[in-house]
Amino acid sequence: MKKHFLTCCYLLSVFVMVNAQGSFITTDGTQFYYEGKPYYFLGTNFWYGLNLGSKGAGGDRSRLIRELDQLESMGITNLRIMAGSEGPDEEPWRMSPALQPSQGEYNQEVLDGLDFLLAEMGKRKMFGVVCLNNFWPWSGGMTQYLVWQKGGRIPYPPPAEGGDWGSYQLFTTDFYTNESAMKAFEQHMAFIIQRTNPYTGKAYRDDPTIMAWQLANEPRGILKIAAYRTWIERSAAFIKTLDKNHLVTIGSEGATSSKFAGTRFNKDHAIANIDYTTIHIWVQNWGWFDPEKGEASLPEAEAKAKKYLLKHVSQAKKLHKPIVLEEFGISRDNNSHDASTPATIRDAYYRFMFEQIFELAEKGTPVAGANFWAWGGEGRPREPHAIWKAGDDFIGDPPHEYQGWYSVYDKDESTLRVIREFAGKMKGL
Repeated sequence: MKKHFLTCCYLLSVFVMVNAQGSFITTDGTQFYYEGKPYYFLGTNFWYGLNLGSKGAGGDRSRLIRELDQLESMGITNLRIMAGSEGPDEEPWRMSPALQPSQGEYNQEVLDGLDFLLAEMGKRKMFGVVCLNNFWPWSGGMTQYLVWQKGGRIPYPPPAEGGDWGSYQLFTTDFYTNESAMKAFEQHMAFIIQRTNPYTGKAYRDDPTIMAWQLANEPRGILKIAAYRTWIERSAAFIKTLDKNHLVTIGSEGATSSKFAGTRFNKDHAIANIDYTTIHIWVQNWGWFDPEKGEASLPEAEAKAKKYLLKHVSQAKKLHKPIVLEEFGISRDNNSHDASTPATIRDAYYRFMFEQIFELAEKGTPVAGANFWAWGGEGRPREPHAIWKAGDDFIGDPPHEYQGWYSVYDKDESTLRVIREFAGKMKGL
């Protein structure tokens, strides 16, 4: 009788815990939980999902459904998506049509595409990390909010002729000290978070399909580190006033390969309303991997990637928060942008990185998951190495990058086998 009573008490306590958490992903220390169980995942970046879901220009709902079905069949349970893109649509090298073509005005077809995307993800028990802004110009982002307030022109980085990444970044950090630009962004956050999805009948803030709100894609402080950190604290607190259900994270790369970036992983993620930590690893962009040397260059790149990962895992443990590797990728062999080129190096690198993630998660470290960059699915560039323009297929490479660089396609069978294998292992945890 006593044993039966204790069993009933245990089951009741589990029911109460799950009921209290609802169906939302939560954190407890360094662990994610979903319905009372640890949540581990292998996911991908699918930033253009809202555009595919549109009934208007650039949309293809049939393709979106096929993409989600294929990802589900592979064991992918987590998608990092955009819920912020800013116009005007005539600006170069950015997502088009934009969700917000002018300040406070929304493209209803793209907005409906976001609704549809989240509804379809929910049917498949997929969870979304919803990114609301961007440090980089390929979705408009912080620089567009600035220009809306003070006028002028964005000093675009490459591929703009004469473009300079340093000048662009210095310009963008004015966002953190421009009160009207930050308020305009807060109005966008409030609009999205409080929106009711007509396909589900749920407000976004009540939708368990959303795992987390992400402040921005790869925000950097550069020379305005204090203002940058104040913005993180302000924005995260603002979200929490609107939404008590969802997690909030920054969208941080971590330390990056440059001290100039102005990111401080420990201090940035120590902010109370930031629920978990993220890092990005870009061995090719950061000069750790030379595609011209191929296999000979890979071991050093892997060693540096592992060192970077372990450094941040150690810091996440001290912060007592989970960590997600939410961006990493590498080109096809010989840096080819042609979908017919083998992906031997990529397969090896993906296997290496997934092994690190799985082993660290299995050991009980703060590592909870990884999102590879990026899913290209059925899309293809109009020609390899082209710059994207409206009317081209959306793939994993953003509009400012040469198309075909890091995209994983639906027919990349060797890469897909690696993804399926480790998706199953992560799910098994």
